[in-house]
Amino acid sequence: MAEDSKFPYFLLGLGVGFVAGILVAPRSGDETIQYLKERADEGKEYLKDRVGEGKEYLSRQQESLKSTAQDAVEKGREALLRQKEQIAAAYDAGRQAYRDSVGNAAASAESVRGQGESI
Repeated sequence: MAEDSKFPYFLLGLGVGFVAGILVAPRSGDETIQYLKERADEGKEYLKDRVGEGKEYLSRQQESLKSTAQDAVEKGREALLRQKEQIAAAYDAGRQAYRDSVGNAAASAESVRGQGESI
């Protein structure tokens, strides 16, 4: 409730400030309006420039992030390909070792059978 009672004082202060500003303004009304328009235009141009700079900055950051992401994806693909090749090589080595051991076991069995027949 205390805040509600402050609002009329705010409006009163705003009105008094406005009237005092007009009374003590160093320029005529038309000159003051023109001055305010010029300042508003300057502010608008400043904001446009800042927005343009911000857009350029964001564009550069986007390109940088895109490049970094592409590099990461490419490195991931290369790592995956290396792992795939290593797994394939290990699989082939395992198959060859199995064939060698089966071949050696068969040869040993033949050798043992051959010795049994000669006895």
